[in-house]
Amino acid sequence: MPWRKQPRVWFAIAVALLLWAAAFAGIRAGLVSYGPGQLALLRFGTASVVLGAYALLTRLRMPDRHDLAVIALAGFLGISVYHVALNYGEQTVQAGAAAVLISTSPVFTALFSRGMLGERLSNWGWVGILVAFAGAVVIAFGQGGGVSFNADALLILVAAVATSLYFIVSKPPLRRYTALEFTTYAIWAGTIPLLVFLPGLVQQIPEATRASTLAALFLGIFPGAISYVLWSYALSRMPASVLSTFLYFQPVNAALIAWLWLGEIPTGLTVIGAALSLTGVAIVNTKGASGE
Repeated sequence: MPWRKQPRVWFAIAVALLLWAAAFAGIRAGLVSYGPGQLALLRFGTASVVLGAYALLTRLRMPDRHDLAVIALAGFLGISVYHVALNYGEQTVQAGAAAVLISTSPVFTALFSRGMLGERLSNWGWVGILVAFAGAVVIAFGQGGGVSFNADALLILVAAVATSLYFIVSKPPLRRYTALEFTTYAIWAGTIPLLVFLPGLVQQIPEATRASTLAALFLGIFPGAISYVLWSYALSRMPASVLSTFLYFQPVNAALIAWLWLGEIPTGLTVIGAALSLTGVAIVNTKGASGE
């Protein structure tokens, strides 16, 4: 059955995006008491424990040794590099600038998909990506404070490239493993390099506020383990270049959550940007595949 007609795929995408949108507030709360690297370790250490417990209960099959290298690479890119670079970068990079840089991820994914997976977007698909990216830029300006870049902005760009490559590297093994199996292995693999931050984490935990620690645990269970499993499920059933465009919902979700939760009324630019982003995603998903 085509992925467009599979309700489970749409449900997985929607829940993953909603949880990832909530992660922004969790990261801010976690960084109050924890360093960027320590927060990443606590988050994915928690995710590793949760997935490990489930693996033991269900006797999850272990990966083939021939796939260990690609699983390790996926975990390193999508967990280690992405989250450490993002956490460090967002300490000094303005929110608007960070949003613009992270929004380049679907562009990189489409380019990498063409060269490494043989996926092709039609001209309409590229139009949709550019329209959605323009919407993300408009939303960034609409949030106020301007959009300026400093040296740490390069870390945000590294994070965008890393998560794009994670999607590409993950696609082939997801033909042989379930989303739960692959995500479990990738998160374990990605958490191992983060152990370099363990000494600092041991020092910070006793002095951390309860709110920061709870935020880190929330990040590990929900935007960590659950969201990554759901995203892998969707990735196993649709082109990486198309799936990545749904990330343009994130600025829209963030603005909506700020409105409903914090009472921050969206500006006119935010509304225009949201409309552009949603239009771009719609174009990619209706006319994006090559030949359509």
